[in-house]
Amino acid sequence: MQREDPKENLGMDLVRVTEAAALASARWLGKGDKIGGDGAATNAMRRSFNSVPMKGKIIIGEGEKDEAPMLYIGEEVGTGYGDEIDIAVDPIDGTTLLANGMPNAIAVVGAAPGGSMYIPGHSYYMQKLVVPEGVVGLELDAPMSDILAKVAKAQCKKIEDLVVFLLNRPRNQHFIDEIRRLGARIQLHEHGDIMGALMAVSPESEVDIMMGTGGSPEGVIAACAVKGFGGQMLARLNPQSDKEKQWLLDNGANLKEIMTADDLVKSDDTYFAATGISGGLFLGGVQYNERGLAKTYSLVVRSKTRTVRYIEAHHDLKQLMKFSSIEY
Repeated sequence: MQREDPKENLGMDLVRVTEAAALASARWLGKGDKIGGDGAATNAMRRSFNSVPMKGKIIIGEGEKDEAPMLYIGEEVGTGYGDEIDIAVDPIDGTTLLANGMPNAIAVVGAAPGGSMYIPGHSYYMQKLVVPEGVVGLELDAPMSDILAKVAKAQCKKIEDLVVFLLNRPRNQHFIDEIRRLGARIQLHEHGDIMGALMAVSPESEVDIMMGTGGSPEGVIAACAVKGFGGQMLARLNPQSDKEKQWLLDNGANLKEIMTADDLVKSDDTYFAATGISGGLFLGGVQYNERGLAKTYSLVVRSKTRTVRYIEAHHDLKQLMKFSSIEY
């Protein structure tokens, strides 16, 4: 059943949340401290939510309440006035990337009408296939040659011109071997499959396909963006341990079910916001200068109107600190 659309356009409010997380955590670039960087991003993101006009509820966050003091699953965020909204957050998608000074760490938020988001629970891993708009007849379990041929046809490219994004993990090695055999090009990344999904659906990126097994929570967040770009996403739960598999079976999960972006977020009015932290080819990172100013690069997507905004923002950090206890 289609959920009722929220009345407010929350896109610009949500990008302020990701900007705050990025500004607060970018100081940790390359310092080798994942916990410190993530804590700074989480604190800034949580405080920024206080001004968003909604009755928000964290569906995907930093963990259970006894594990996370802020942005825990079930926590209420927003002003408490307005529409009921499901919120999925990752204050830093790529904490290791930030700690090691590597590109593509981003702060992300996904949002949709209350009750519309798939709840991963203790499902940690999901096989995903994400492609741009226009691919016809996509199947998750189709031969790799068929998947590549269909994407190549939609993109008016040869198979050897395609670029496939995969996480560099042993569980994805069989995909890597087959793609190489067929002649397509590969980008192997150590972390950041939300970024991979973004790159696959965006016409501004050289990536044509994102595939392989990555995080289940990240899959739901990415679905908010995929719907806004008009891309396609297929996914199936893929537990990587007996404990994870047993939890899914005990909770009635169908491990054979293939889900789409519409199954992961059952609304046509989703929001997605991301701000670059450590920088990369797709979103620039936070830049500071000697005058106490900072520059950020963000992306805001709304699926209802298929609007995608790329935002370059200039921040006066002294002014920001007048309105917040957060150290930028």
